[in-house]
This record gives sequence, structure tokens and C-alpha cells, in this order.
Amino acid sequence: MASNLAIDQELLNAALETGGLKTKKETVNLALAEFIQRRKAAEVLSLFGKIEYDIDYDYKKARERA
Repeated sequence: MASNLAIDQELLNAALETGGLKTKKETVNLALAEFIQRRKAAEVLSLFGKIEYDIDYDYKKARERA
């Protein structure tokens, strides 16, 4: 899907140099992938301390074969 975007050339050039990639397309795709990864990681981190665990749960018993 082709898109016309007004991207700050200074930012794009800095990202190209920092990332060591060959093309603008690779740079933008990597930046988007990293953005998504960071947001998903932040969602997971926000769950810490909010999930209640059953202290009586026996994880070793769950490993037993039938």
C-alpha cells in the first residue's frame, strides 16, 4: 500500500545513520516495528502487581503425565 507521508527529513536521516540500514523504507519499517514492540511491552509491564495468583497452585503437579 503506497502512502504519501510528510516525514521530517532530519529525523529520517538520523534514523538511517543510527540504524545502519540502506533504505528509507527499511528504516521506517524498523521504526514502526520497534514502536509496536515497545508499546506491547509497556502493556505487559503495566500488569505487574495487578494479577492475583493462587498461592496453593501446584505447578509441578500440572507437569505430571497421565
